[in-house]
Amino acid sequence: MKGLADKVAIVSGAGARGDGIGNGRAAALLLAEAGCQVIAVDRDIALAERTVEMIRETGGVAEAAQANVTTLSDCEAVVAYACKKYGGVDLLDNNVGIGSTGTVVTEDLDRWETVMRVNVDSMVNMSRAAIPEMVRRGGGAIVNVSSISALRPRGLTAYSTSKGAVMALTRAMAVDHGGEGIRVNCVAPGPVFTPMVEGDGMSEERRASRKAATLLKVEGTGWDVENAVMFLLSDAARYVTGQVLVVDGGVTLQGPSR
Repeated sequence: MKGLADKVAIVSGAGARGDGIGNGRAAALLLAEAGCQVIAVDRDIALAERTVEMIRETGGVAEAAQANVTTLSDCEAVVAYACKKYGGVDLLDNNVGIGSTGTVVTEDLDRWETVMRVNVDSMVNMSRAAIPEMVRRGGGAIVNVSSISALRPRGLTAYSTSKGAVMALTRAMAVDHGGEGIRVNCVAPGPVFTPMVEGDGMSEERRASRKAATLLKVEGTGWDVENAVMFLLSDAARYVTGQVLVVDGGVTLQGPSR
């Protein structure tokens, strides 16, 4: 992808169960393949290290970093590590997120706060730590991963609210930092099959139903999401900022009855 070679990229949520391909791992692998030097970040260092092993097996350059990205000091440590290893930061892919069910009446309030902290604060913290280094290097690009649940709520109120906040955060950051040469965009995935989804016990019937709900009648994967992220991080999107790119196979174009 144009303009990615020799860039330093931080990918949060870069681990995945086993050798599965989640959004973060797909991003780390694709960025390394494009010539980036990658910092693969995960709360579980073993998962991040497996991602790095996969990158190195194909000749890529990467290091693993353990961090709880809901903590600013951990995010600052990741950025400091990237600067120490590779001299700075150019790109940031904010992937971390968790789900939840319930309404404003039924949702546990502690869970509500946890969802907001993981899904929104993590992106604020990583961006807060990375942006000064991007400015020092003359600019950069950030992609925040949201969800179509922000556009089409479906009984996941805390999750939908947090992902809507990610979209608003993206636009605000684009305004705040465009003059510093930093582009900020957002990807909103639809139902994609990842190790996290599989680990949550999705049945084959439910998996088939999600596939059928798309206009294209195909199952989305982490690769689909992160190919969109790659475009937004690359110089091919040099004139694109503050935008939300929906990657859902057309799910949001159909009525609920379909």
